[in-house]
Amino acid sequence: MKTLLLNKEQVGSLICMREVIGTVEEAYKAFNSNQVIQPDYIGIDLPSPRGDIDFKLGYYKANEVISMKASSGGFINNPTTYGVPSGMGTILLFDARTCALICVMDGSLITGLRTGAAGAVSVKVLARKDAKKITSIGTGNQARMQIRAISEVMKIEEIHAWDSTRETLAKFKADIESEFGIPVIMANSKKDAVEQADILITTTRGKGPLVEAAWVKPGTHIVAIGTDTQGKQELDPELFRNAKIVNDSIEQCIEKGETWHPLVKNIIAKSDIHAEIGEILLGKKAGRENDEEITIFDSTGMAIQDNTTSNRIYRNAIEHDIGSIFEFLKG
Repeated sequence: MKTLLLNKEQVGSLICMREVIGTVEEAYKAFNSNQVIQPDYIGIDLPSPRGDIDFKLGYYKANEVISMKASSGGFINNPTTYGVPSGMGTILLFDARTCALICVMDGSLITGLRTGAAGAVSVKVLARKDAKKITSIGTGNQARMQIRAISEVMKIEEIHAWDSTRETLAKFKADIESEFGIPVIMANSKKDAVEQADILITTTRGKGPLVEAAWVKPGTHIVAIGTDTQGKQELDPELFRNAKIVNDSIEQCIEKGETWHPLVKNIIAKSDIHAEIGEILLGKKAGRENDEEITIFDSTGMAIQDNTTSNRIYRNAIEHDIGSIFEFLKG
């Protein structure tokens, strides 16, 4: 039995953001076409100063691949004590016909890529067609990924950014302007940044509302990325009262996403959630219907996104003869 091994550099060379946007669209459509078996993901919180690790498992009937991704984060002592990153990822791919392990690949890039692509897919169907200005609350790696992906589907004329640390904000400005040539305005406050947004991206690890409802102008599309476990929060729950709410997975978002907060406060009911994004992509539900509505895409991340993206990387590796082969079983 032959298994392919792909390291981080090889994974990065085998796929581009435009391809990832395609694999994420495929994932969302598959999820809403009864093509996916995706159990709830599980996680383990380890004692401080260690962090957490979670496991996402998914099966896609169309490609006959089972994927399992392990992702860790928050291990703050790793770089100095052990010489490894504070967060790591690994993906295993199994041939669903036999359950043979066909690929082991580094997963540290894939989560960032497919999460960035998720924001871009939501922009395609939920942002105003004349949207030009993006606001980013948070300026870490995922904020960069969102800009990288969204720039593939629209022309960004201006970025307003806020971060709690001025030095981090200045580094984001320098990096984005160097890579994309898009002017970045360093906001003095969250309010100043949010009020400028045609598209608002939130990518923090916030534990309370960072964006107030009164700051968001009509017609804004919000890409809510940071809240993927209970305890995290970025948006004022009042924002949901009159918004068009779209989830990646309703069941995940009402349990551990941004949507949980207005639900538990009785600001909205589950029936007020407009759609899962796959339903919009399949034409089962409408996307944006006018230039005045506020749209919210709550993305908690799904195993099927890892499945379609990692399978594309695996297929590209086979096609270009990249990676190392090893055998668990001889003969």
